[in-house]
Amino acid sequence: MPTHPYPNSYEESEPELCPEPEPELRPGPEPLAPPNPRRGRRRRRRGRFAGLPFALKSVVALLVLAAFLTLADRWAVLYAEHKAADTLKDNLKLTAAPEVEIGGFPFLPQLVDGHLDSVKVTVPDVAADRVTLAAVSATARDVRLDGDGPTSVSGAHLPELHGDVLLSFADMNRELGASQVTFSGAARDRVSARGTLPVAGHDLRLKADVRVQRNGARGIATEIGGMRLDIGDLATYRPGTRPSEGLHLTPESAARLAHETQKVRALLEVPSVVRRMGVPQSTVREALANDDRLAALTGEPRFVHQAMRVNLLDLALAHPEILDRLGFDPALLDALSTLTRPALADRLSLAFKLPTPPSGDLRLRDVRVEKEGIRVRIEGSDLAVGS
Repeated sequence: MPTHPYPNSYEESEPELCPEPEPELRPGPEPLAPPNPRRGRRRRRRGRFAGLPFALKSVVALLVLAAFLTLADRWAVLYAEHKAADTLKDNLKLTAAPEVEIGGFPFLPQLVDGHLDSVKVTVPDVAADRVTLAAVSATARDVRLDGDGPTSVSGAHLPELHGDVLLSFADMNRELGASQVTFSGAARDRVSARGTLPVAGHDLRLKADVRVQRNGARGIATEIGGMRLDIGDLATYRPGTRPSEGLHLTPESAARLAHETQKVRALLEVPSVVRRMGVPQSTVREALANDDRLAALTGEPRFVHQAMRVNLLDLALAHPEILDRLGFDPALLDALSTLTRPALADRLSLAFKLPTPPSGDLRLRDVRVEKEGIRVRIEGSDLAVGS
């Protein structure tokens, strides 16, 4: 193998190996700590609110503040309504505190200003003469409060008041009729009274019509008409002094009388009865002397109407024994003679009068009969409540 004339230095000596640099030691990652779930939750919650824009946070804060102010305002108005109800109860001498409702929102600025937009008062039971008013409801507007400040209100001034009074038929039936006479509406200005009235141990059927109308600025007047008391089907009593009033036989009892000879003879023997019946004296003398003539007289259709003309109370004063034979109780006749028209009308009277206020004016504006009872519209001005 031929040799090269020039030796290769690289081949003659072994290459010197350069030591590889030792790798630089770097600190490894620290071991992970176990997760803290509570801290994670705090971070997530804080992060959720932190992401809300500032404007939205402001709106939320304002809503929360408004809710607290509204709650405080409503609490204040409830407290004021309670105090006003107690004041009205004492001033008006009511048996129970009325319902008071203060209108307008918010309330606290009105209180500070000393003026309330409106105040509605409802009193369920107010005594008025002989009748209890079922409900009095009134609303006052632009009420001015009296006192040195919001915490020292001593009264109020009511420049304008509107409301109504309901005199319920339920109260009338309970208080006036003693659960035996019922009242109901018959027309816009008329009330019908129906029921029974105890007189001398007898329950007489009562019928009457009551006309309701204003009496001046603060009163209600009633006019009683068509009053009658039925004593079974025997007779009817109408209080009064006119010929059609008094105690008279009913058509049924007069028809039965025509067939009872002894009772007819007893009536015809009284001259005042004959004159009231309008039967000629000659006809009566013939009838009393002859049964056939008597039968002919009582058999005429007009005899029933003639017998009904007789006022039995007048007959009772002069000949009480005749009414006893007709089947009348003497005690009942005595009681009816004292039951005059004014006395009976007083039992059915629905009249009442509004109280006179300590200041200002309170008046009636309209009266009408409704299904529930008699409703009266009231108006007031310059009224004062409290000291």
